[in-house]
Amino acid sequence: MKLYKFYLVVSAMLLLGTCMNMNEQEIEVEKEYTYTNNLINESSPYLLQHAHNPVNWYPWGEEALEKARSENKLLIISIGYAACHWCHVMEEESFEDETVAKFMNDNFVAIKVDREERPDIDRIYMDAVQLLSGRGGWPLNAIALADGRPIYGGTYFPKENWLSVLSQVLTYVKDNPEKAEEQAEALTQGVQKSEIVQLNTEKSSFNVEDLNSLFAIWEQGIDLVHGGQKGAPKFPMPSGYQFLLHYNFLTGNAQALDSVHHSLVQMANGGIYDQVGGGFARYSVDEKWKVPHFEKMLYDNAQLVSLYSRAYQQNQNPLYETVVRETLAFIHRELTSPEGMFYSSLDADSDGEEGKFYVWTKGELEKTLRSEADEIISYYNVIESGNWESGTNILFVNDGDEQPPKLARVKEKLLKEREKRIRPALDDKILTSWNALMIKAYIDAYRVFDDGEYLKRAERAATFLLDNLQFDDLRLNRIFKNGNSFINAFLDDYAFTMDALISLYEATFDEMWLIAAEEMLSYVLEHFLNGENGMFFYTSNLDPELIARKMEIIDNVIYSSNSQMAKNLYKLGHYFYNDDYIGKAETMVNNVKNSALHGSLYFANWDILMAWFASEPYEVAILGENFEQVRKELDKHYLPNVFLSGGSNEGSLELLKYKLVEGQTTIYVCRDKSCSQPVTNIEEALNQILN
Repeated sequence: MKLYKFYLVVSAMLLLGTCMNMNEQEIEVEKEYTYTNNLINESSPYLLQHAHNPVNWYPWGEEALEKARSENKLLIISIGYAACHWCHVMEEESFEDETVAKFMNDNFVAIKVDREERPDIDRIYMDAVQLLSGRGGWPLNAIALADGRPIYGGTYFPKENWLSVLSQVLTYVKDNPEKAEEQAEALTQGVQKSEIVQLNTEKSSFNVEDLNSLFAIWEQGIDLVHGGQKGAPKFPMPSGYQFLLHYNFLTGNAQALDSVHHSLVQMANGGIYDQVGGGFARYSVDEKWKVPHFEKMLYDNAQLVSLYSRAYQQNQNPLYETVVRETLAFIHRELTSPEGMFYSSLDADSDGEEGKFYVWTKGELEKTLRSEADEIISYYNVIESGNWESGTNILFVNDGDEQPPKLARVKEKLLKEREKRIRPALDDKILTSWNALMIKAYIDAYRVFDDGEYLKRAERAATFLLDNLQFDDLRLNRIFKNGNSFINAFLDDYAFTMDALISLYEATFDEMWLIAAEEMLSYVLEHFLNGENGMFFYTSNLDPELIARKMEIIDNVIYSSNSQMAKNLYKLGHYFYNDDYIGKAETMVNNVKNSALHGSLYFANWDILMAWFASEPYEVAILGENFEQVRKELDKHYLPNVFLSGGSNEGSLELLKYKLVEGQTTIYVCRDKSCSQPVTNIEEALNQILN
């Protein structure tokens, strides 16, 4: 069907940003408000931010949809998240304006959605907006018929444009009801068909030549000067670098390896990295990683901790260890809940200004550091007039500059001084999927740097997650907040949690984690599997139906839930000698193979699985009293093609049966259920793996 386009002047911006500090929320509850709407009973900081708008917002649910149907009104579906700067701008300009609110209330039913709570809804209307305009971002504002089918949408609208858009769409639908119906039907069909994956009935075949072909396309976009991908803005894409490390391991391709390490050094030295307090901002607005968009997201930092840990295994760059330790210190200090779980994000804004918490004037540094100031001012490229806005400076390091000898102590001083400032707002909801990424990050850091505290934090969080967000029937909830869990979990919640549980087994050899992962897999196979193509839906078959049941295929700033499910199937298939699991993983990656060969970093997690099929991993079993020390020795090496198992006894895994030798710790290097001659020292085991 034809898509009827509205010829409107709109401004669409893909920028991210702001929310209200939780302490501020608690204080403001005591104030008297002129307006209070239906969001007041929600728990999402983003929704609560809008609870006193004059717009009569509703949360997504049957009440709002029924109101639209009964009153024959269009829906406004406005989607954002707590750390979204331009969401906050649009709220101030439009949603807090009484004139705009009256027009919205009189003519529409307005729904607010936190995309982090309901990514299923976000995906549908993001697809619709991208079909209409070719671009997307947040805030996302869609206009839909009363049944939820979209007819128009965009991202950020200035006040005048917003009113114009609403008026024109209202008139269009009133004067052209048949065309509006056709528009809604065409858009809905487009949304339903986007990211559709057909079953690939061709025989699967994966080899290193395939990986060479995809890298030949990938390398064309690599920024050899500044790192990352060419152009701006620049987003860290951790799964892409993880694949390139793996690809170099298999092929020895020097350019792949150079691009990884160059990018990681550039990011670590840039303004995107918090040089004082650790942790990475969401992205850099420029091509040099200098100017961040200052919000900090849990999922970025979790994946980057894992990446820098693995990269340290590969070349032992001390900068990488500093980044990991400082970032985990930031997570523990600022994003860890009393239960040991992890909050979602910190806002870009504080005290009404973007980045104000993180930037410095030259005078502030001189006052704080006194005799040490000159060296630090030079090292961090601070100038009197400021290298950013309003005489302030973003701290960043030039390539090759020698680190001042007392830098760690200086950072402590600056961090202590910075704590006196008004803090960025905190989104304190706990998301299952992002927490799983953070659990895995702690495990990866533990295995590389042998810091027992990291393992304790991972185990504590994983235990809490299973005890408080999983039910007896193995179903998960997505959110934990204020002592309660809620919202039926989505595929990424299961996929990333399973990955974290498998990783916990590899770090401890405690089989309870592996068993929990396989039990979770059984639930996913029952409630998420698409029997026609072997892929997984993003939503459970227990969830209320939306206008489309989507699949998440493409690896983006977070790798996709389907690619991670395929990797989980592959690994659990090896651990439990279950060929059906491995066959399902093979079907999935075969379905996307043609897209992956041309999709560069947007199929990076799939590419890692493809690499496993191209060069089958080793299953390394360590059995005996000294198993932990042997595992730690192996973890000093970058071995992306090794699945570890073992313990002080044989346990229940098939691979471990009859392999315990009394009085010694034995290493078995196996492949395709066939083991090489058992050995008792690391060097011999490495020779079997690497030669």
